[in-house]
Amino acid sequence: MTTHSGFVALAGRPNVGKSTLVNAVVGDKVAIVSDRPQTTRRAIRGVWTRGECQLVLVDLPGVQRPRDALTTRMAGRVQQELKDADSALLVVSGEQGVGPGDRFIAATLAQAKAQVTVAVNKVDRVGRKQTVEALTQAAELEGVGEVFPISARTGEGVMELVEHVAAQMPEGPFMFDPAEHSDQPQAVLLAELIREAVIRRTFQEVPHAVEVMVEEIEYPRTDLTRIRALIWVESESQKGIVIGAQGRMIKAVGRAARKELERELQGQVHLDLGVRVRREWRTDEGLLDRLGIT
Repeated sequence: MTTHSGFVALAGRPNVGKSTLVNAVVGDKVAIVSDRPQTTRRAIRGVWTRGECQLVLVDLPGVQRPRDALTTRMAGRVQQELKDADSALLVVSGEQGVGPGDRFIAATLAQAKAQVTVAVNKVDRVGRKQTVEALTQAAELEGVGEVFPISARTGEGVMELVEHVAAQMPEGPFMFDPAEHSDQPQAVLLAELIREAVIRRTFQEVPHAVEVMVEEIEYPRTDLTRIRALIWVESESQKGIVIGAQGRMIKAVGRAARKELERELQGQVHLDLGVRVRREWRTDEGLLDRLGIT
């Protein structure tokens, strides 16, 4: 049997729905989703396998100007993944239309070897006229090929997009077992699910300053997992926000995170959360290494 496989890099401005699209294609939650930009910090790989074709979808961090060690690593990861990609998928927002950021990213992709397809996302939120305008603008971007209107949230147009990208894959062996959905280590995935719960409940105050590290995972019995995790913030005031008055916020975060963790692990979870202050952790190269942000 001849198989085809390859890497598909998803690029785009922050908050255009790349993570939602990866989850929709894979059929499982491998990337956290938030309305806050710059949520994705690692190159998350989702695996889609159908028949004789396998796509490894790489959800890149949002393209941005490096400001510190964290964003410098994120920008470097974007460049490396684009260099290695067999196909590139530029995701733009149908709500916002094409802007200078999209044109900059398209020009960057045009210099790479990969074929570039554009997905105009969030068309479920706009009318026909605005959708047509966004599709027209996307088609005029430098170096792009086909343009697809999609809604990662509802699934509209997603399979047509996937089939088009799959046809671009070179001949080669599968890189992952067909049953796998992601290459993330379990501790990283669980930490990301906890971080998502923090971001969603501290929407304005701490999203960019928070990181989570799972320090211990134990299995006292087959249907129970004990997880001990630390939430890192950069100031005492942020710690106070995460904990909340009389501990109400951290309890709410814990309840929400535990629900997602139990869905992922398919069993009962005992979650022990701590909050630590580490000033300017985003510039701490050693901590970034420990967090797996390369």
